[in-house]
Amino acid sequence: MDSTTNDLVHDFPPFLKVYKDGRVERYALMGTDPIPAGLDPKTGVQSKDVVISPETGVKARIFMPKIDQPGQKLPLLIHYHGGGFCIGSALDNVTWNFLTYLVSQGNIMAISVDYRLAPEHPLPIAYDDSWAGLQWVASHSNVSGPEPWINEHADLNRVFLLGESAGANITHNVAVRAGAVGSVGLKVVGILIVHPFFGGKETDEKYKYLCPTSSGRDDDPRLNPAVDPNLGKMACQRVMVFVAEKDWLRNRGQAYYETLGKSGWGGTVEFFETKGEEHCFHMFKNNEEAEILKEKMIDFIKVE
Repeated sequence: MDSTTNDLVHDFPPFLKVYKDGRVERYALMGTDPIPAGLDPKTGVQSKDVVISPETGVKARIFMPKIDQPGQKLPLLIHYHGGGFCIGSALDNVTWNFLTYLVSQGNIMAISVDYRLAPEHPLPIAYDDSWAGLQWVASHSNVSGPEPWINEHADLNRVFLLGESAGANITHNVAVRAGAVGSVGLKVVGILIVHPFFGGKETDEKYKYLCPTSSGRDDDPRLNPAVDPNLGKMACQRVMVFVAEKDWLRNRGQAYYETLGKSGWGGTVEFFETKGEEHCFHMFKNNEEAEILKEKMIDFIKVE
């Protein structure tokens, strides 16, 4: 049956359309095509795909720079991609270009978790998959985990979490969950919250559709950290919040920064705004502002 406006139930551009018969049609976005793991000839970064949960089939992609010596230990960046919880992938070329840059320029390891997407897998499944990714990394804490690259080269006392947009929301919630649980077998030193999606007073109809158990408003702790009783337990000492001047979510990113500052959490939070740019521009542009933003990320990770 042809897609017509008559049987359209939901339209959430630029993400997806939902039809009466249950069909989900995603908008085509530049740079979201899958790309196979392997050697990146431009940077020398190697990557491989691993299954982090045999029960769910959830995968992750590991990125490793050129290694100078056996047993060299590197900071580990755990990445959660954006895409409104319903598009994007750890295995696409947007993530590839972004992480190969950070890994090669920062001399770090990275792992991007390919959490399952809503609405086929309704929220909070993406949050649970992302948490499972952190636990999978932590299973290497005794240097006896299932992945040799992590056993040999990841310094689990120097773990950072990073996400953009919806991935920034996931990053925050994973860090809070890690702090509430307590010892998880690794040390999250800092998190990078990039152009984050959080909720407001008005109902976010897309989020409510993707997460049927949520109000879609700022009374949901996943959408509003200020009402989360576990915020003060967040498992890191440092946070850096990035916003873009022309991003419709800019003020929510600033509100998040201000909320952390008065939450009693006790760590240090930094704020960086890119003037003249829009939401997640650095994932799609190779301009000077994108390079400055990525270098800020690297500097944050490299601080001892």
